[in-house]
Amino acid sequence: MEHGVFAGEPVSPGELTDEAIDSYRLLSADIASGVAVVSTRLRGRDYAATVSGFLSVSYDPPTLLVSLYAESRIAEAVVESGSWALSLLSASQRGTANWLASPGSPLEGLLNQVNYGRGPATGAAIIEGCIAWFEVRTTQVTTAATHQLVVGEVVAMGRRAAPDDEADPLVHFASSYGRLA
Repeated sequence: MEHGVFAGEPVSPGELTDEAIDSYRLLSADIASGVAVVSTRLRGRDYAATVSGFLSVSYDPPTLLVSLYAESRIAEAVVESGSWALSLLSASQRGTANWLASPGSPLEGLLNQVNYGRGPATGAAIIEGCIAWFEVRTTQVTTAATHQLVVGEVVAMGRRAAPDDEADPLVHFASSYGRLA
């Protein structure tokens, strides 16, 4: 038997209740995903944030998508700069994920607590020790509800993790960070 707010009945967006939105937030937290840092450099300033809404779109050409809250500093900077980096975090980088997920993080000195280097193609920050990194040039931006879906072609990529960390990604599940093992 199916139980829930909608219980299989179609509901138009204008009919969504606070209860339905809260239920969606709770249930969608059960979608396990990797954790990454998206970063960009705009007018000499670094912008970075922790994300779990990203995916590989295509292998040919290599293309990534990241979902960013439209009213966030990182979304505005990524869209305006036209290029960005994605650093896929290992489980040992939970502290970095927490720091860059904090809504009150400072604009100045944001990366002072983070060990990072610069990407060779875009100059965006790449988190040292990340499992994999990708530098991306934006090809399309689409608004979807409260978010910007930023799609781009990968222009450089690599690894910076120790062999033990490569097989131990940081994952987001049930509204918290965890490990596969």
